Amino acid sequence: MMYYSRLRMMGVLGVCLLGLLLCVPNFMHAPAPRMPWRQIHLGLDLRGGSYLLLRLDRQSLAADRLQTLMDNARQALLEKGLGYRDFQRDPARRTMSFLPRDPSEAEAARKAIADMPQAVSNEFSVGNGDDGRIVLTLGQDAIAQRARDAVTQSIEIVRRRIDGSGAIDPEITREGDDRIVVELPGISDPERIKALLGTTAKMTFRLLAPGAAGSVAPPGAQLLPDVSSGQTLPVQDHVEVDGGDLTNAGAVIDQQSGSWAVSFSFDHAGARAFADTTRANVGRRFAIVLDNKVIEAPVIQTPITAGNGQITGNFTAQSATDLAVMLRAGALPAPLSVIEQRAIGPSLGADSIRAGAISLLVGLLLVMAFMALFYGRFGLYANVALIANLILMMAALSLFQATLTLPGMAGLLLTLGMAVDANILINERIREEIKRGRTALSAMQVGFERATGTIVDSNATAFLAHVMLFVFGTGPVQGFALTITIGIVTTLFTTLLLSRLLMVRWYALTRPSELPV
Repeated sequence: MMYYSRLRMMGVLGVCLLGLLLCVPNFMHAPAPRMPWRQIHLGLDLRGGSYLLLRLDRQSLAADRLQTLMDNARQALLEKGLGYRDFQRDPARRTMSFLPRDPSEAEAARKAIADMPQAVSNEFSVGNGDDGRIVLTLGQDAIAQRARDAVTQSIEIVRRRIDGSGAIDPEITREGDDRIVVELPGISDPERIKALLGTTAKMTFRLLAPGAAGSVAPPGAQLLPDVSSGQTLPVQDHVEVDGGDLTNAGAVIDQQSGSWAVSFSFDHAGARAFADTTRANVGRRFAIVLDNKVIEAPVIQTPITAGNGQITGNFTAQSATDLAVMLRAGALPAPLSVIEQRAIGPSLGADSIRAGAISLLVGLLLVMAFMALFYGRFGLYANVALIANLILMMAALSLFQATLTLPGMAGLLLTLGMAVDANILINERIREEIKRGRTALSAMQVGFERATGTIVDSNATAFLAHVMLFVFGTGPVQGFALTITIGIVTTLFTTLLLSRLLMVRWYALTRPSELPV
C-alpha cells in the first residue's frame, strides 16, 4: 500500500501540473489571437454591477385571459344559437360581462358560459350582474397559478435576452410568486437591460382595415399608433401571422437605404401563412405590430413566399440589435416592471476582493505554520498538499467558468480547513502507531489505513449534503455548495494520494529508522 509505481506517481504529478496550467488564465489577460481561455468570473458582490427586482404585471395577465375568455364566450354562444351584445371586461375586478340578446335566453347563455373549458379547476364562476348582465369572474387562485406559470416562462425568456445582450454571468432567480431577481456583474449602467426586459416584444402581422378613415375604428379593428408617422392607423384585430412563428432575427444593413434594419425568417407554418396572406392581399397595407404599436405598414407589392422579410425604420445599430434579440428570445407572457434597482460600485467589489484575499492568505499562512510546527517534515508535506488542493480547486472552478462570490470564498476557506483536518488525522494515527512500537514503515502504512476509512466516510457524507444543497439551492448558495463539492474531491486526492506520495518518496530515499512526526 505504501508502494507507488512509476505510472501512478506520474499520474498524480500530472494532475497537479494540469491544475497549475488551468489556473494560469486567472492571472493573465487572454492572448490574441483568441484561444480557449477559461477563467473564474467574479460575482456581483466582488466585481460590482447592477441588481434589478422585476415584478410581473398581474393585471395585464388577467386582461389577456379575459380577452381569450371573451372570444371563447362569443364562440360558445354562437354555437348554441344565442345572441349577445355589449361585451365588457374589467381587469381590475377580474370580470367579463355581456347582455343576452333576449332576457328569455339568459339562463341558456349562462349555462353555455359555465360549460366552457377551464384551464385550471375553478378558474372562473358565472353569476348575474346589474341590469340583467351575465358576469364571469376569474378566481384569485387561478390568476395566482397563471402568474406562477408566467414567471417560470419569463425567467427563461429573460435569460435568453440577457445572454443575447452580451452580459457575462447574469444571475436570474425567482422570488415569490410574481417576482424575478436579476443580478448583472460588471454592468453599472443597466438602462439597456431595463429596456430589453421592459418590452413584452409581442409581434403580430395584421392587415389595415380597408377604406377606414377618421378617428373611429371600424368593427373588427382598432386604432394603433404608428411609430414612424406619429399618426394612428386602423389595424384589424385578426392576426394573420404571429411572431411566435419566427425562427430567427438579426440586425442588418438595408441594401436600398443603407440604414439599419431587422431581418427575420419564419418556420414552415409561418412562411405558409405569410405567403397566403401576401398573395391574397396585393395592393393592401400590411402592418407589423410590436406591443400594440405599428412599426411599419408597407403596401404589399408582390407575394412574399420565401418565408423571410425585413423591418425597416429609424433604427440605430443598438436598437436594431436589441429588437432582434427580443424577437429571437420570444415574447414575454406579461409585462415586467422594475420595482427595485441598485448599483454596486466597483470600489465596494474591490474592497470585498481585497478583504477576501487577505483573509484567505492569512488563514492559509497560520494553518501552514501550525502544521510545520506540530508535525515537522510531515507537516511540510501536508502544506504542499494544501497548496496543491487550493490550485486544483481554482483549476476546477476555471474549467467550469464558475462565478466566485463571497460565499464561494468562504467555501474555499472551509475546504482548506477540512483538508487540514484530514492531514492531522493521518499524522495523529501515525504517531499512535509509533507509540505502540511499530517500525517506521509499518507505522506509516497502518496509520494511513486507519485514517483513510474515517476521512472517506466523513467527506462522503459532506459531499452528499452539498450536492443536495447545490440541486435545491439558488444563486450564492449554489456557488457555496459547488465550491465545497469540488473541494471535497480535491481534498481526497491531495490527502490520500499526494501526501502519501511525498512521504513514500522521502522514505524510499532516506530509509529512516524514526519518523519526523
